[in-house]
Amino acid sequence: MNESDMETARSKRSELARRLGDMGSVAVAFSGGVDSTFLMSQSQKVLGERAAAVTGRSLSFPPRELRAAMDFTSRRGIRHIFVDSEELELPGFSDNPPDRCYLCKRELFGKIKTVARENGYEHVIEASNKDDEGDYRPGLAAVRELGVLSPLRDAGLTKDEIRALSKEENLPTWDKPSFACLASRFPYGERITPEELRKLDRAEEFLLSLGFRQVRVRLHEKGKLARVEVEESDFPLLLEPATRKLVGTEFGNLGFAYTAFDLAGYKTGSMNLTLPVAGGKTPRETPSA
Repeated sequence: MNESDMETARSKRSELARRLGDMGSVAVAFSGGVDSTFLMSQSQKVLGERAAAVTGRSLSFPPRELRAAMDFTSRRGIRHIFVDSEELELPGFSDNPPDRCYLCKRELFGKIKTVARENGYEHVIEASNKDDEGDYRPGLAAVRELGVLSPLRDAGLTKDEIRALSKEENLPTWDKPSFACLASRFPYGERITPEELRKLDRAEEFLLSLGFRQVRVRLHEKGKLARVEVEESDFPLLLEPATRKLVGTEFGNLGFAYTAFDLAGYKTGSMNLTLPVAGGKTPRETPSA
């Protein structure tokens, strides 16, 4: 990012700080990812002890992500509150409908609003950014309905700007790979189970242990087929005979009958490509409202 772009990003950061200051106190929906870590950092900078992190614990949120989130708040002296949000207990969620994310976010943010109120925080804020407006994200409907605020989006900050500002501020997440909950690995309409969630978590953990940075293991054929997505820069590593053998053996031990390598590489929301919407287009072709 050149200096002119950085100045634009810094201006947006100043606007973010102004908005946070006007809020008085906030409970930040905190996952430990790139966006929520930046938002939490800015909230603490502006509001100090009047900003707290709130993290939902569930089977779809891997232990490694929870540990990273806890490590950040501990090192920064940020109050960290936890809520248990077991999505599989929500009526209809396990059936994995197209609005699965809406069901999850509505339940999670409802609980975050409750603990925020009980602990005296005026507002609940979440970390979607400007780029999220162009993808299929039904969870944002729950955000709007519950009155949760999205100050990164409102300040116009994009993902690239958040990463650049995070690097400038020495945040450990500035180059952290993107992450989405494990439920997003299932095709819509295919039942989500605790066993399959644990299997996917172990599969992705194994790939990360081999040196891959950005990974997705997508589930198909009711758990029989694993479709592996990695960044194009990691294709050579995945195609090494020794690596292929290790992955094939480990995935077989986990219970996958077949393991496939996606030639298109890693891409966010790839399950959305098969989801038809109005006009016969997919959500990736039709921007969200």
